[in-house]
Amino acid sequence: MQQSAATPTTTDATTPWRGAHRRSLALVATDTAGWLGGFAAAAWARHEFDVTVDELTRVIYAGLIAAVLSGLLTRLRHRHWGRHPLGSLQDARALAGTVGCVAAVMLLGVLTMSPRPVPASTPPVGAALALLLMLSVRVAYRQQRDRSLRPTVQSAMPVLLFGMGSAGQALLRAMLSDPRGRYLPVGLLDDDPEKRHLRFDGVRMLGGRTEIAEAVGRTGAGTVIFSVANADAELIREVRTATLAAGAAFKILPPVRELVDHRISVADVRDADIDDLLGRRQVATNLKSADNGLAGRRILVTGAGGSIGSELCRQIAQADPAELMMLDRDESALHSLQLSLSGRALLDSSELILADIRDAERLNRIMADRRPDIVFHAAALKHLPLLQQHPGEAVQTNVWGTLAVLDACRGVEKFVNISTDKAANPISVLGYSKRITERLTAYAAANSAGTFLSVRFGNVLGSRGSVVTAFRAQIEAGLPVTVTHPEVTRYLMTVQEAVHLVLQAAAIGRDGEALVLDMGKPVGIDDLARQLAAQASRPPRIVYTGLRAGEKLHEDLFGAGEVDVRPLHPLISHVPVPALNPTDIIGLDPFDDPEKLIERLASLCEQVEQNQPSMTLVPTTRNARSQSSHPI
Repeated sequence: MQQSAATPTTTDATTPWRGAHRRSLALVATDTAGWLGGFAAAAWARHEFDVTVDELTRVIYAGLIAAVLSGLLTRLRHRHWGRHPLGSLQDARALAGTVGCVAAVMLLGVLTMSPRPVPASTPPVGAALALLLMLSVRVAYRQQRDRSLRPTVQSAMPVLLFGMGSAGQALLRAMLSDPRGRYLPVGLLDDDPEKRHLRFDGVRMLGGRTEIAEAVGRTGAGTVIFSVANADAELIREVRTATLAAGAAFKILPPVRELVDHRISVADVRDADIDDLLGRRQVATNLKSADNGLAGRRILVTGAGGSIGSELCRQIAQADPAELMMLDRDESALHSLQLSLSGRALLDSSELILADIRDAERLNRIMADRRPDIVFHAAALKHLPLLQQHPGEAVQTNVWGTLAVLDACRGVEKFVNISTDKAANPISVLGYSKRITERLTAYAAANSAGTFLSVRFGNVLGSRGSVVTAFRAQIEAGLPVTVTHPEVTRYLMTVQEAVHLVLQAAAIGRDGEALVLDMGKPVGIDDLARQLAAQASRPPRIVYTGLRAGEKLHEDLFGAGEVDVRPLHPLISHVPVPALNPTDIIGLDPFDDPEKLIERLASLCEQVEQNQPSMTLVPTTRNARSQSSHPI
């Protein structure tokens, strides 16, 4: 039984070898026939189709000698320089070189003999004819092999590819070389007039963006895959609109920045994200290779469970830190973060720190015990309407919480405060509180040995509670999509881009300043809502609710008196921030009348230079001491 069970395994193992052996023998026979046929045809033409038996015999001998020389040179080349895939361009070049060498040797031999056994024209002409035959056989084999690797109409969805640049051609080759693939290209589209009527790997070009509907109807394609790797958002939206109007699905190949570390494959094809349709330009840094200042450092992130904080932790973890400490008051958020980082969430490691930034004593103990080198402060309350109604909570978390973190971080090398564009010319409680944190950070910079700075950016796409998340939830629930004002605009960025900016700030930011990213043009929220609604099977209606208290129609990137200066990076601005002495916020009472408290916060945002020497960061009033008794 054992012997019989082993027999299939042995047979299966030898099958590929036998196939390759048979293929090699067939190739030798074909090449030999090529040499014989080429020499015979050359001699026949030279004698004007009148060849004697004796002359034909000498030509056949010469052809056999050439075939033997060709085989020997081929084996020598394979042994010392390697071989190429059969039928490939590299294989054709190597074969042409071998045939050329054989033709030269044969011609030299014929010329040195007297009388000449074959005409002098026979070696070069015969070699050319032999090469033509050998290449034809190899190309036919390659075409048959490639055709066998293509997915079939029965097993794959017929698709059109829009864009035949380098990325599109790579994707086409990947699709045509996977017999089990889910996509079968049946046509190509490209706006380049020089590519009209071309064929790529046997697939025909059918036109440009204006012919999408015609191409879909002609080929029966169910999907159009947008394969222009670095296209602008306007082109993506236009092609998507035409595709959906033609009754086909729309998918996209991600930008090159997302594909830089691997070859393009069918698995890269995905549905279009909202940032694809918005065309956000991203500032990216390779944290594994760049001199980012994070490798080998002890790093702490506050608010680690939030959208920005969790992405910070994910990207910092790739930069090889000596230790990454993740602090948050939300135990469930820490659980999710650890699961996303390591695939396990036992919550039993020292990397997770459960603490509230309102608890100044707890923060001091943590900093004294763990001694981080770099701190990223992402913990904050961020929902503008809620803070407008409850300004005392903004005081206790955003203002006093940041102050407690700053006080505990007096010995760190770098401190990066996460701010918002609402801190520029603020008119809301959120804007006031974040502007105050920028000024407190600037004061710490002037009175501490380390580097203390802020980073200012706009709304983050897809973060918890973001406008995109809210719109999608309304669409999925079949509800109207609510927009505050038809003309409202916001600066939008992906969470990856926001984190790249923060990490850039840690590397290039200077003491006391705020760094502002060039976020491109602001996006119309009404347009954003309509683009998301258009993706639904039943597009919902748009309802306008009016601007809420503290909201701007258009956000600012720079406050009054701030100048756009970019000394170190073409897309990052550096603006000075006037310091605010912590003693000036001691009088804040989070339980005061909300209107009075808001007025007080607004007054603290005025850019008046403070020249007080001491640095007593933590308030000592009753209200400050009671912050830990009022957790969020």
